[in-house]
Amino acid sequence: MNDLLSLFLRYTFELDLNWLLLIHFFLVTYFICVIISVRRPVGVAFAWIFIVMTFPLLGISLYVLIGERPVGRKLTRKITRMNLEYEKITENMRSRYAGDKLKLPIEARSFSLLAESNNGTPVVAGNMVELHTNSLQILQLFIDEINQAKESLHLEFYIWALGGDADRVGEAMIAASKRGVACRVLLDSLGSKDWFKSKWPARFRNAGIEVTEALPIQIGRFQFRRADLRLHRKIFVIDNSVVWTGSMNLVDPRTFKQDSGVGEWVDAMVRVEGPVASQFELTFSFDWSVDNPKITHFTDQKSPIAPYEGGVIAQQFASGPVYRDDILYQVMLSAIVDACEELTITTPYFGPDDGLLQALMATARRGVKVTLIVPKLNDSKLVAWSSRSYYADLLNSGVRIAEFHGGLLHTKSLLVDRKAAIFGSVNFDQRSLRLNFEISLIVYNIDFSLKLQTLIDSYLAQSDFVDPNVWAERPLWRHYLENAAHLTSPLL
Repeated sequence: MNDLLSLFLRYTFELDLNWLLLIHFFLVTYFICVIISVRRPVGVAFAWIFIVMTFPLLGISLYVLIGERPVGRKLTRKITRMNLEYEKITENMRSRYAGDKLKLPIEARSFSLLAESNNGTPVVAGNMVELHTNSLQILQLFIDEINQAKESLHLEFYIWALGGDADRVGEAMIAASKRGVACRVLLDSLGSKDWFKSKWPARFRNAGIEVTEALPIQIGRFQFRRADLRLHRKIFVIDNSVVWTGSMNLVDPRTFKQDSGVGEWVDAMVRVEGPVASQFELTFSFDWSVDNPKITHFTDQKSPIAPYEGGVIAQQFASGPVYRDDILYQVMLSAIVDACEELTITTPYFGPDDGLLQALMATARRGVKVTLIVPKLNDSKLVAWSSRSYYADLLNSGVRIAEFHGGLLHTKSLLVDRKAAIFGSVNFDQRSLRLNFEISLIVYNIDFSLKLQTLIDSYLAQSDFVDPNVWAERPLWRHYLENAAHLTSPLL
């Protein structure tokens, strides 16, 4: 009897083990095929294959969460469908403003065409562009804009933080809605999680303000959409005629992340009045339609306002992981290689891939004055260590690296030859360039570029340049720590 029982148990165990091995084989094989099916850097592909083969449960789980760039099949289908309707609007824009391309300098035309390729918006003339650099004043100007609004207020931000003057913006929005202004607020689910847990959503809805939570994080959706895919745009459109955009979230710097030990966040925004505001309104309307399940078609587009005589030539540039694959990366790469005299980048998070890194190094080696400005202290130590892993190569090629010590420098800008500027929500890292939904304003104007250069000079006055000789003598343990952190750069 005992012999029969032991035989039965052994047979059952071996059978279960065989089934487990068979399931393991098919799962690993399937995900290896999935990895191979997508063209990606060889090192990245081999890394994923190694992780999946060595640690199947962990590797497959990580790959499902962060290995791809999907927004989910359902959302992808909706975006693809609405993009056909979006394309008709942008096609009309390109036809309407075709003559504005001729007003660009010859060296900027190829750049603008690349930005509008693959269903992008064109350059438009006749805009008034103002650069604002004081966060508290910007919040007060937001309140003034809200108080003067007549028709509509559309806000789209990654973060709306509680406290300080950010709450005053909320009170102004409630007052505007009560006097008949149509108000819509679109906020990222993760970035504004504390706001969504507060009293503000209910207060807004009770006052007639429409509120939408973009890309909500829900257990069970991870297998259909990357959990770390975020709406990182900063857009505030007033009456379809004025737009604010830049690096600043709806936060009071005196109260925002004061426990991170990096000081106040340093931001900049632009106020744009003119026909380019309609391009931002278009992007907001598209995002609003995508994130609202009840909306099935995209038709919400108003006529642009008349241009201002002699105004600035500018172009809105929206990017994301679905409808304009890698176009932002291509534009940034083009901006770097097109620089002839000077290239300056400000970014809080620096994590380029090898292509952008080589472009920066090559640009410096052919005699262009390349300057990178990053914060000395960062709210993410992992990002800080990873960013420094690039220093040696950049310094050896002639790139100047300045570490800002006046707070957490959060301004995101790229200035080319003091003639053209890319200004907006885009960090110079792989998350912004290839994953998040981002927004930028490209300005083709020397006067604005000079104002941006003045701002950059003020940052440099509060920065320490990294000495190549001193950097080369840093302790060996720091070198290893930087390189170890660098391995996580695609995830940061």
